[in-house]
Amino acid sequence: MTPRGTALMAALVLLLTGCGAESASSGDGATKPTGADGSLTWGDGAYGVVLAHGAAFDAASWQEQAKAIAAQDATVIAVEDISTDGIRAAVDSLHDSGIDDVALVGGSAGADAILQLAAEQPDLPDQLVLISPNTVVKGLGTEPKLFIASEGEPGADIPRQLLEVSPGPDNRVSLLPGNAHAQNIFDTDQAGPLLDMLLERLAR
Repeated sequence: MTPRGTALMAALVLLLTGCGAESASSGDGATKPTGADGSLTWGDGAYGVVLAHGAAFDAASWQEQAKAIAAQDATVIAVEDISTDGIRAAVDSLHDSGIDDVALVGGSAGADAILQLAAEQPDLPDQLVLISPNTVVKGLGTEPKLFIASEGEPGADIPRQLLEVSPGPDNRVSLLPGNAHAQNIFDTDQAGPLLDMLLERLAR
């Protein structure tokens, strides 16, 4: 390679590797911490929201919803690791950045992990928004809770069961038309109503 070619190659490498040591753009408006667990972050608002995806999805699947939530003065983290440890780490990250109140939002497997974590640490979430949870868990705190499902899906009765065993004065169930499960609802004609429900509940 000629000296000029070597210099151009070096400049290209610097350009590609020197665009921020701490974070890199994910290409969807989110920032992805370099070398972290794959979680994505949108916004820098005063209210924290952690999104936990279903088993058939990933952190990036929340892109459209995360952008809309972040526009309401929120900092939104979509976790790739939907274990209780992964969700708790996202909450801790928001707390460490000075955000006290954090809502937990999950679909299907992500909702189940949130339920488990919230039962273990009832004082952790500011509120819960769970789409098509698969399990009924006792021991939750008094934080506001919104349980959502499609009225025709097999687990449509689980939100009502959760409502019956959940303490607190501000708990609600919403059943949408159709039979889509969890984040699949965003691919139906109920995508708008579901997003509106999330935004109304998470507005600050």
